[in-house]
Amino acid sequence: MLSRVLLTPTTIRLVHSLICSSSRSFMDLKVLLSSLNDFASLSLAESWDNVGLLVEPSPPHTVNTLFLTNDLTEEVMEEALQKKSDLILSYHPPIFRPLTHITWKTWKERLVIQALENRVGIYSPHTAYDAAPQGVNSWLAKGLGVCTSRPIHPSKAANYPTGGTHRVEFSVNSTQHLDKVISAVKEIANISITSFSTRTDDEEQTRISLNCSQEALLQVMAFLSQNRQFYQKTEILLLEKPPLPQTGMGRLCTLDEPASLATMIERIKRHLKLAHVRLALGVGRTLESPVRVVALCAGSGSTVLQGVEADLYLTGEMSHHDVLDVASQGINVILCEHSNTERGFLSDLRDMLGAHLENKINIILSERDRDPLHVI
Repeated sequence: MLSRVLLTPTTIRLVHSLICSSSRSFMDLKVLLSSLNDFASLSLAESWDNVGLLVEPSPPHTVNTLFLTNDLTEEVMEEALQKKSDLILSYHPPIFRPLTHITWKTWKERLVIQALENRVGIYSPHTAYDAAPQGVNSWLAKGLGVCTSRPIHPSKAANYPTGGTHRVEFSVNSTQHLDKVISAVKEIANISITSFSTRTDDEEQTRISLNCSQEALLQVMAFLSQNRQFYQKTEILLLEKPPLPQTGMGRLCTLDEPASLATMIERIKRHLKLAHVRLALGVGRTLESPVRVVALCAGSGSTVLQGVEADLYLTGEMSHHDVLDVASQGINVILCEHSNTERGFLSDLRDMLGAHLENKINIILSERDRDPLHVI
């Protein structure tokens, strides 16, 4: 007996969804963490920040569903558990100050208990994503219009390119002295040596350049101080880690075409999907005043934006007195509430991580995550 099955559009969409879902594979937690660090290195985070894996279920732990949220509240945790999440990426770290107890007494302790009981990991990138070239501040700048931007406080590479923190250079006149110096220096650990010929006042000399750690520098200086007859014209340089391109805190954005302050307000509200923002007019400014340079910082921007010359400051929050100081300089200030300048980035993040992870896992956005403050 033959039977017929009628496939409606809804049925087809459901079958397609099931096929796509089943085609996704799991990722081992440690492999996923390595991939997340490749996407945006945790070394970019500020030294005071608490980033990385904050809660780890007992290994082995595999991840099929990655859940994205700006803030991990109890309501959001309930949602993450309902959606069978294996790892929560919370932009803000729910654990910031050390916990001295893990009890049911406070909401942050309850988050840890629920995560462990349900085998859900918690990971936070926070300021690493602020600094990243493809991160939160770059996303915030997209709402301004066509512009060029650069970090206000550039990030520096994790390592020194020369393998040392200091460089010592000095000249040696004779071959006999040169051999003794090089032989002695080679006995010092964490040091690299280069030499080249120079001529000073018609006299041939060999210039020695040593790249060394701070500990090695002390040994080099001890040797040189005891053998002053071997060298002359000494220089000691403190090396700096090179800046990373388009990486760092805040953004200083220059619009290709100036726009009125009123226009900038509408652009920002549209980008952040906000009905209202808070505005402090700079002294002598009006809504029709032109804006060409915007200094911005997602979240709390007082420290990052301090002293920056611009027509407009854009951030989530600033203190009352900081706003007064900035406005007195003729700089306009737009405040959008802290997380409103960050949360919209998660939609872009979902797409970028999907591509970066080759769609191996499900990535979903919280629907309950929201800024705690509302204009009523």
